[in-house]
Amino acid sequence: MFKTIATLLSMLLQKEGNARNRWFLIRFCVMLLVLIAICSLLFHAIMLYENRHYSWFTGVYWTFTTMSTLGYGDITFTSDVGKVFSTFVLLTGMVLLLSMLPFIFIQFFYVPWLERQDRARVPRTVPNTLSGHVIFTHFDHVAEILLDRLKQYGTDHIIVTPELSQALELHDRGYRVLFGGLDDPETYRKLRIDQAAMVVVLNDDMVATNIIFTIREVCAGVPTVANADLTDSVDILKVAGSTHVFQFTRLLGKSLARRVLGVSMTSNIIGEFGRLRIAEVPAMGTWLQDKSIAETRLRQVAGVNIVGLWQEGQFQLPRPDTVIGESTVLILAGTLEQLQCFDQSILLTSGESARQHAVLILGGGRVGEAICENLRARGIDYRVVEKQPLSRADKRIIHGSAADLEILLQAGLKTTPSIIITTHDDDLNIYLTIYCRRLRPDVQIISRASFDRNINTLHRAGANLVMSFSSLVTATVTNLLKPEQMLMLSEGLNVFRAALNPKLDGQCLSELRLRQDIGCSVVAIKRGEKIDVNPDPTQPLALGDELVLIGSADSEKRYHELYPEQQANEQEEDSLPKGADNEHGNPEFGEEHEVAGHGHELKR
Repeated sequence: MFKTIATLLSMLLQKEGNARNRWFLIRFCVMLLVLIAICSLLFHAIMLYENRHYSWFTGVYWTFTTMSTLGYGDITFTSDVGKVFSTFVLLTGMVLLLSMLPFIFIQFFYVPWLERQDRARVPRTVPNTLSGHVIFTHFDHVAEILLDRLKQYGTDHIIVTPELSQALELHDRGYRVLFGGLDDPETYRKLRIDQAAMVVVLNDDMVATNIIFTIREVCAGVPTVANADLTDSVDILKVAGSTHVFQFTRLLGKSLARRVLGVSMTSNIIGEFGRLRIAEVPAMGTWLQDKSIAETRLRQVAGVNIVGLWQEGQFQLPRPDTVIGESTVLILAGTLEQLQCFDQSILLTSGESARQHAVLILGGGRVGEAICENLRARGIDYRVVEKQPLSRADKRIIHGSAADLEILLQAGLKTTPSIIITTHDDDLNIYLTIYCRRLRPDVQIISRASFDRNINTLHRAGANLVMSFSSLVTATVTNLLKPEQMLMLSEGLNVFRAALNPKLDGQCLSELRLRQDIGCSVVAIKRGEKIDVNPDPTQPLALGDELVLIGSADSEKRYHELYPEQQANEQEEDSLPKGADNEHGNPEFGEEHEVAGHGHELKR
């Protein structure tokens, strides 16, 4: 009985449409009335059989009291037929009145009332005064990280969703939400889209195309950022009206490929600020390896300054006695001419032995395919280990499990200079990182992270470099949204600007001890329209100066706490920081330059 009741409840609560539900309710009521009428007629027939007479109203009265299990006992049958009939009416009433009727009440009265209450809690419009907000048409862990970043910089957001349950959940979590259809133009009018700073569309390709098309029906000028899973979708989304279309998985693959040690012997520009260039260069196979920072004399040799370095996945500020290891990646600051001079010194003195061995790629999906394309274009050999059959033909693809030692040995585990782990499963990436590190303690391991929370875990597992998909998306969107305020570069490293605090007026950089006490370094000073790259540390500072610093997120926070800006300085457009690659939201740059993928930011 209870299973039957539960089944009935489940069926009733599966709302498939108001029209169908109303028709079911009408049929139920008609069936109940017909049953009551039949039972009343049978009551009179059996009473006549027992030579007893009652009014028609009494028959209806007896039927209701019996069905409802009240059973006052004032009217009873004496014959066996009557008693059997009474039992039938009683059981029928228990099912219809005591079981189904309450469930019908829940379905057609209580549940709709609750839905109306929930719908009333979710906003369906936004204030007319709202402007400069970012609209999200999809919410996942990538959007969540991006929203946290925007909140950090005081940018308003609105998440639009057609699902009431998700809208309620996000609303209860403190997000600003609007409940509405993604393909309804009225939804975007309610979102004040004409006053929005940007719309971020991270839905699948077909849904995103419809969203973009709908947006352009309402507002032609609002910038939109869309992700294309398929290459063919890029042109379709652009035709639909998207301002910026990215293939983030392919961009992630290119970024991973460019971090391979021993195959890129020149500096890779990762950010710009006027004349200032921030670049990274691997030390493996160069004359810098095994030397201390002081011994390199790079400032005297090329004019560049080492402002940071990556050691085993950790960013460090350099000290004169810091030794550059085989897996060290240097962060350089200088002008374009100075970096070119540095590249010449590297090319003249470095060997090419590392290029003789193939790079090992674990995972042949879209990210792995992008890595292969990048390495092929640079003339770098590679081997791919992929468990699943691939449609593309490539003799360098080895089918098998990456956890199989024989497969790894066949792919060149013993001789490869770098291993790139590209799967979208962080658990598998962590496992493979530990496995490969045990087999090759000296090899460089680069890993992809789908979730930012696993970045530190992958580093602890043995990865030298970790690149996050969500950080890549976050960097791209923020660079497009606020190019005048920030340029995100990679995980754990910030390049930021700050107007000189009055209490620093007249002091020189060597007196401030910013590197020792706060953990950041000044890489440039902007005075008016002039930018002094790698300034003289004995030069006194003056009010009106703008410092460009490099350090961790914590050191940036400490600096602003100790030396808060007194006022915001508006800058000319030609002095704004720019990213160095299309993948981070700066289409004016070609693919030969790229923003570093560890999580950095250049804030204006």
